[in-house]
Amino acid sequence: MRRRFFVEKFAANAASMEGDAAHHLGRVLRAQPGQLYELSDGQHVRLARIEKVTRDQIDFTLLEEIPAHQPSLDITLLLSIVKFDAFEWALEKATELGVATIVPLAAARSEKAILSAAAKRADRWQKILAESSRQSRRLRVPKLQEAAQPAEAFKAQTLDVLKLILSERPEAPPLRQAIQCDQSRQHATLAIGPEGGWTDAEMAAAAASSFREASLGKLILRTETAVAAALASLNYALGD
Repeated sequence: MRRRFFVEKFAANAASMEGDAAHHLGRVLRAQPGQLYELSDGQHVRLARIEKVTRDQIDFTLLEEIPAHQPSLDITLLLSIVKFDAFEWALEKATELGVATIVPLAAARSEKAILSAAAKRADRWQKILAESSRQSRRLRVPKLQEAAQPAEAFKAQTLDVLKLILSERPEAPPLRQAIQCDQSRQHATLAIGPEGGWTDAEMAAAAASSFREASLGKLILRTETAVAAALASLNYALGD
């Protein structure tokens, strides 16, 4: 199976790759003129032949179009920032499970030292999303937004979407029940809290923005485990 890479745009039957992706393909994989790869501009995937490899750029000729799958379910993930190894694992798995947009959350119970260092990790997180997108052969890389406070992220979500917030409160209904009456929805927003859980103020802000509480069961899951479990459940219930 040919490797897939992402470029900014297709120009007629040509494309160019720059930056880290060009370095990886040219220096690490030692790409040579004549080799074939798959390229995506976020809208289409084309078979591409390398024409020229330089230090900072690789030029391609675009050949035939390759059928590409775009998930029918558009998911925005509001993900509280946790320890970076767990957070980055969650980013990787969320990408593999088809998330369209990721908003890191500076939750009240996120560790303050981690929040202060998070801004410096944005480039690394973007690379993780790109690498995971290549591996899972996505049409496009998820959008990574700037870190936000939970209340403002909740309020920013549009009205016409299924909005869910994972909750440990005993009265929270099971996830399957929370989505049962919305199985025709094509857009969903999922909010997942930090290891210490949401504060009462954050839960109130979510409710004010029409988020529904949902539970993944009686066991307490780590944030990264909850990401994989909840997204897989949403894809099963609402996706292709």
